[in-house]
Order: sequence, then structure tokens, then C-alpha cells
Amino acid sequence: MDVFKRPLSAISAEEVAHAAGNASTPPAATGVPRASGLITTDVLIEGHAKQIQLRVYRPEGVSGLPVLLYFHGGGFVRGSIEEAEPAGRFLAERLPALVVSVGYSLAPQYPFPAAPEDAHRAALWAIARARAFGGNAKRLIAAGHDAGGQIANVLAFMGRDRGDVKLAAQALFAPMLDPSLTRLGDAARLGSDITASECAACYRAYLPEAAQRMHPYAAPLESRRLAGLPPTLIVTAQNDVLHIEAEKYASRLIDAGVRTQVMRYPSVSHADLATHTSSLNEAVRFFQCCFDAGTSC
Repeated sequence: MDVFKRPLSAISAEEVAHAAGNASTPPAATGVPRASGLITTDVLIEGHAKQIQLRVYRPEGVSGLPVLLYFHGGGFVRGSIEEAEPAGRFLAERLPALVVSVGYSLAPQYPFPAAPEDAHRAALWAIARARAFGGNAKRLIAAGHDAGGQIANVLAFMGRDRGDVKLAAQALFAPMLDPSLTRLGDAARLGSDITASECAACYRAYLPEAAQRMHPYAAPLESRRLAGLPPTLIVTAQNDVLHIEAEKYASRLIDAGVRTQVMRYPSVSHADLATHTSSLNEAVRFFQCCFDAGTSC
């Protein structure tokens, strides 16, 4: 079985290395109408180290849509835009929005900073091409689950620091924010579907050099420069060792003056949060609130 299609909890560091070495880039495709009224288009663009695939979801016959960059989960070492399909389609339909799902480079074959740099290039592509797909690049937002939650947040850092990508808001679902793993919950007590050892294996693959684990683009929880980030929704799951660090990050954002909302869902696991209807609906409400209030929620 392909390791990239297995649950994170079933992956060892050795399997990660073997599978990533055999990964390949999928071919480009043309726009295809779907029964739901969405048109999907696959696009290949130049990433940081290789070409990456974007999947664009757009409601038919609508223009001026907000542009949502979505980043799949998988601990930086697995996952795909195919696995992100439910969230991408849901957000495109319900917000509605022009959703750009980003197939960023995976570790260990492409370690840090490949993934965040891919995210930045995807954002620049979306800004340049949004109008052709019915989107409004002035209403650019981001969301992601797990590692994708970190990448979405780091994109906000990079855009702020480089002055070329301005996010109006972001939604982070069970984000991985702390390579030190010093703020994890107890997996057995929480009934978590992921453990500290599994998270550690992913971080070792993604951040092979110890010095990288304190870089603000790899360890957002350690950053002392949080001011200027966009309004942020952080969604956590009770049955997840990562909910403590995510909620700690929310408190730091609030202290830095960032408009922040935190939601924790009981009896929900880390993996399930990626397609959890209530949490996705909360993101829709949050984004709509930000747009209605001019980025003030």
C-alpha cells in the first residue's frame, strides 16, 4: 500500500524516506465540470524545487469570488490534493470561493523550506491569475489542516515580511506549530489518533537540521513577531495531542493584537477535523464575518 495514502499513525520514518523517494508529480489536466456546479482545473506551476500541482475549484457563473488557498495535512511527509478534495469542494461551494488547493513538496525528499516557499509561489500565482478564474485577489485568504495549517500560517508570515502577499484572514485546523514537541497533550488520556513519536518522525524528515527547528517559518509558536498577522481562526480537536500547542498559539496571537477566534470540538480526532462539517462551517462563518467587517471579525 502507498504510504502516502495511509493514516499518519501508521507511518514510520523509514517508510517516509522510501515513499518520498518514489513520489512523482501528477500530470496537468484541463477544466472539468462536476455535477455540484463546481468546475475543477489542475495546473502545474514552478515550485521552489520542482513543479507543483494546484487544483482550482470555482463555482460556475460567479465572479468576484474571494480566493482561498488550501493546504492539505499529512505531517509534511504525506497527503495530497486528492485527499484535500472534500474540504476544497465544501469551502468552494459554501463560502463560496475560488479555492486553490496546493500540492506542495513533501519531505524528506524536499525538506524545509520547500513547502512554505511552494505556498508563497502558489499565492503569487493566485494573485496574478485569480481574475481569469472569477476570483478577486484583493480578498485572499488561507486555510489548512495539520502541517497544512502551519504552512497557511507561515504564508501569512512570509507575505507580511516580503510585502507581496496580504491575507485577509486564515483558518488553521489542528495545526502543527511546535517542532520542540514540548507542549503536547497525553495521547492515552486524550484518546488521540496521533502520538508524540509520530509527530517527531515527521519533524525529523521535514527539518533535518537542528537549527531549522527554531526558524519562525518552521516553528510559529516560538516566533516573537506575531503582530501584523491576519485575523485568525484556530480550530482544535479534543482527541488530539496537538490541541494544547494550537490553543497556546491562539493566546499569543491575542497578546500580539491579532484578532483571533478559537474553537475546540469535543469527541473529535485530529484526522477527522479535516472533514468535520461543523468546523468547516465555522470557517465559512468566520471568513464571511471578516469580509463583511472589512477584515474585522
